[in-house]
Amino acid sequence: MSESVLFTNAKLFTGVNDEAIDGGAIWVDGKYVRKAGREADMGPIPDHVKRVDLGGQFVMPGMTESHAHISYTNNGPGELDKTPVEQAMVWSIDNARVVLGSGFTSAISFGSVHRIDVYLRDAIEKGFIVGPRLCASGRDIGATSSNADLHPDYAKPQMEGLGMLADGPWAVRKAVRTLRKNGANVVKLFLDGEGLSKHAPPGELTYTDEEVEAAISEAHSRNMRVATHSRSAAAVKQAVRFGADFIGHANYLDEEAVDMLRRARDRLFVGPAIAWEIQFLANCESMGFTRQDARDKGYEREVEATVDAVKRLKAAGVRVLIGGDYGLNITPHGTNAKDIEYFVDLFGMSPAEALLCATRDGGMAVDPSGMLGTLEDGKYADLVIVDGDPLADVRVLQDHSRITAVMKDGQLYHGLTRTQPYHASADDLMPPRSTAPAGAKLAEKVLTAV
Repeated sequence: MSESVLFTNAKLFTGVNDEAIDGGAIWVDGKYVRKAGREADMGPIPDHVKRVDLGGQFVMPGMTESHAHISYTNNGPGELDKTPVEQAMVWSIDNARVVLGSGFTSAISFGSVHRIDVYLRDAIEKGFIVGPRLCASGRDIGATSSNADLHPDYAKPQMEGLGMLADGPWAVRKAVRTLRKNGANVVKLFLDGEGLSKHAPPGELTYTDEEVEAAISEAHSRNMRVATHSRSAAAVKQAVRFGADFIGHANYLDEEAVDMLRRARDRLFVGPAIAWEIQFLANCESMGFTRQDARDKGYEREVEATVDAVKRLKAAGVRVLIGGDYGLNITPHGTNAKDIEYFVDLFGMSPAEALLCATRDGGMAVDPSGMLGTLEDGKYADLVIVDGDPLADVRVLQDHSRITAVMKDGQLYHGLTRTQPYHASADDLMPPRSTAPAGAKLAEKVLTAV
């Protein structure tokens, strides 16, 4: 149950700007933030509100995974639609728990196996299971010979778990309507391909303008949002032209594409999803490819192009989000915060800039009304308490032992990435009196609480 709690003695990163407040405090009342700022400026707080001294720990808004595949079961790219739906559902429940426990209080689905994300979203909202607030998509929509068309004709019938093949404007409209009927609020649309694909490489458009316009207009008329797989400049321009809401990848951009994105920057978001390329290059041999194979398929060039693209988008004021393609065997669930390190090391952002992409901008992508992503009066109480300073070293967010607690909708959770998580109370965050090392202190605190 949500409490009324005043957290004090915190290093507070509100997500409003790139500054952190020493001696910060945040008052959470039920599901909402009541006050946040310097403790000295908080004014009178009612006596019934529980006080918790955080001992200088870092408090930040909950993060958003902008390219979520929670129904992927940490298997290989070629195995995504081969997991039985029953098994995938069970594992997805666990994945949702781990993602939330890693500090990601919100997620935007970029494609679901079967209809899992819809049922996962509903179960999370009803409190049956724990997980991030989820903008749920259904199965990917793609044309014949697109990256969603995974199986050769001799292997038909096509497995129904991942892709929906639809050709022609009316078939595409029907596919969108099918997703709407089955409860999705995000449509994932393949506009071009992938380096590993023999028949759908990046840059080869798989839908005509007429088909893309039909898909996006149909989705928007039904109050759904559209996420596109768009690696090339041509696919990005197609997505922008017809009003896509979330553009995934955007690796290869020309000046026209950057200018179009700049002019549409107030209505859309771009997620480079760089983790897949980097981890494929690092692990290609374990997946049956040589380094030369990966180079020949363009992945080294794709990383270089993405670095250039993101820097240009940042200069153009386009909102760039962290996240992408976690849930594969080389990018397992729970490692999502690795993206923040990529934003710093590859894209040249400061730690604060990368955190703003993960919090403020990600929150606005999930909820355009502005209730998420920053710690301000009246907003939802989604936050992460960290035993460490991500502004000094963003890698601390990858260490689950340093995530003291995660709060979503005013409910505290602790230890969600462990085998046996439990709901936490504010008392669990009281600084321990022991002089043992930090990890031991945290364990002592947990054992005392239970």
